[in-house]
Amino acid sequence: MEKTGRVQTEQHPDTLVWGKNPVTELLKSGEGVDTVYLADSLPQAVAGYYTAMAKQCGAVVKRVPGNKLQKLCGTQDHQGVAARVAEIQYATLEDLFAAARAKKEPPFLVVCDGVEDPHNLGAIIRSAYLCGAHGVVIPKRGGVGVTGTVMKASAGAAARLPVARVTNLSQAIRAIKEENIFVYCADLGGAPLARTDLSGPVALVLGSEGSGPSALTRKLCDAAVTLEMAPGQATGVDSYNVSVAAGILCYDVMRRRAAK
Repeated sequence: MEKTGRVQTEQHPDTLVWGKNPVTELLKSGEGVDTVYLADSLPQAVAGYYTAMAKQCGAVVKRVPGNKLQKLCGTQDHQGVAARVAEIQYATLEDLFAAARAKKEPPFLVVCDGVEDPHNLGAIIRSAYLCGAHGVVIPKRGGVGVTGTVMKASAGAAARLPVARVTNLSQAIRAIKEENIFVYCADLGGAPLARTDLSGPVALVLGSEGSGPSALTRKLCDAAVTLEMAPGQATGVDSYNVSVAAGILCYDVMRRRAAK
């Protein structure tokens, strides 16, 4: 075992970093982080500091007893903080475009703008993969990354479908549009899905669970599409869960392409 704040074991082929400064620098770097472990003895202010940074990086936070953290790190010098670097190799936007070209198909991408629940992200990736998408785009900050929970929720699809983690989502959307890909935002007030043709080169943008796509994201998209509900059903429940909406939209893309 190295004494640099990193450990690698046979049980966990990814890398574990421990100690306050190493973990802080790791989270600030924007490198893919799966899980942040915090000892339950940490002062609330310190725990809140690491929790906020972890959330920005899309990492899951787990509070654990000090003895468990010591066993995990193999040392007493963990200072109550450890982080596991994600094992997944993220793709680039160009990798996603190349995947479409390799299959000689119109590009089909799914873009997540601030999806925070790992179960939702996993379900979105699973639907995207099963419906023939060429890749998923997620932000480095402001949304969950591909953690172990995401991998499990995706039923392994996250290891099969390229996932690009971008520094600036707005720039990524602009780059997608430069490839002549029509960008649709799933949002209330858009055109009904039944009257929207999703069969060509398309990118579907899905917003966060609480507030949907950001105002800038909405502005950058070419159009918005809305999933209708049965009459009288909107009282108190005014929208679909984001992963359910993703499944419906992705299936519609696959259906329309198959029809052509």
